[in-house]
Amino acid sequence: MKLATLRTAVATVALLAAHLAWAHAYPKHQEPPAGSTAPATLAAVVIDFDDGLEPAFSSIDVTDAQGKSVIREKAKVDANNSKRMSVALNALTPGKYSVVWVAVAADGHRTNGHYSFDVK
Repeated sequence: MKLATLRTAVATVALLAAHLAWAHAYPKHQEPPAGSTAPATLAAVVIDFDDGLEPAFSSIDVTDAQGKSVIREKAKVDANNSKRMSVALNALTPGKYSVVWVAVAADGHRTNGHYSFDVK
């Protein structure tokens, strides 16, 4: 193997290892999406992340315009897909709702965020 090829291979492995060591979970898809209008029949908020989540430390809360939580139970990470977290909702009425999420990646790194949607 040529020295330049070996150096390139070592550098590539080092970069990949560094990326994995600093992994954070960020949303890839949200249902309902940020800024959207959802029907009053919406039963859950579902967020797909780009990294696996630690269920014990990850959460989603949904509140109405008065700041009252409208979740039916604690958010859950899907047992078959550690990158998907969802929370069941109580019956919704028309208005603006806020979603606040905390995602702790399997490696322990924490991210958080928020967005809102409307119910017609």
